[in-house]
Amino acid sequence: MNVKTHPFLFFLLATVTSWGQQKIVPTLKDVSYGDHKAQAVDVYLPKSDKPTPVMIQIHGGGWRAGSKKHVPSFLKRAVAEGWLAVVSVEYRFTDVAVHPAQTNDCLRAVQFVRSRAKQWNIDPTRIGVTGGSAGGHLSMFVATHPDLADPDSDDPVARQSSRVQCAVPFAGPSYWSLLSRLRHDHPAYRQLIGHEPGTPFADMNKARMRAVSPVTYVSADDPPMMIVHGDADVIVPFAHAEAMFKRLKAVGAEAELVRIKGGRHNVSGAGRTEFVERAIPFVKKQLKVE
Repeated sequence: MNVKTHPFLFFLLATVTSWGQQKIVPTLKDVSYGDHKAQAVDVYLPKSDKPTPVMIQIHGGGWRAGSKKHVPSFLKRAVAEGWLAVVSVEYRFTDVAVHPAQTNDCLRAVQFVRSRAKQWNIDPTRIGVTGGSAGGHLSMFVATHPDLADPDSDDPVARQSSRVQCAVPFAGPSYWSLLSRLRHDHPAYRQLIGHEPGTPFADMNKARMRAVSPVTYVSADDPPMMIVHGDADVIVPFAHAEAMFKRLKAVGAEAELVRIKGGRHNVSGAGRTEFVERAIPFVKKQLKVE
């Protein structure tokens, strides 16, 4: 049977394709939030009469690759359903500048999004952050870092808060000290803080490792965080999720750890139902979606 010539099957295929988010495209593309060409966002706005919450999506790729074009389907579906806006962030890679360029970019992106709240019909008091792998690290960093708002700045973006109301990191590294006792073959961990691939742990700069690790910044006033990680991940060992979860719980911050049994680093893509089935209700609760 030829699907293209069968009206019902053609309609069904078109509907499935649309629901699969193939037709969910950015409302705004390549909106600049800084001076470098990489400092740009794509904005997905839902059809809504009321200001909506927004999730800021940070892509992975070892802090050296990837693209803001890649947005998980569960976020696009939320846009299609009309209850969530999504802003996908591009940032400088390590071949341009090493840490803290990436974290600085993502923190400023939060401030930038908040500065556009009225223009984009989003609620500046309901902002979350998510991402996988390197994006998971950056999500945790943004969620735990002290507020960068400078009310006296001449820059209207810098006057905005960089704090978020929730975070959902997928398979992100949190604690660079784990490189001392666990095997981490990927060169990106070292490249991020200015070391050559293969640099022995003993020769790595301890201050840089502390500065890049989200566990360093954990405090009791951190926003609720749901950490999703596979326990068979060999790129970012599950110990990173455990370390972050334990540190958050130790200070009394709200945290959940979703352990994907047998999950490898593909968890970072948030592409399968079991990876996100708890994330969606978590986001709705924390961003007060009725």
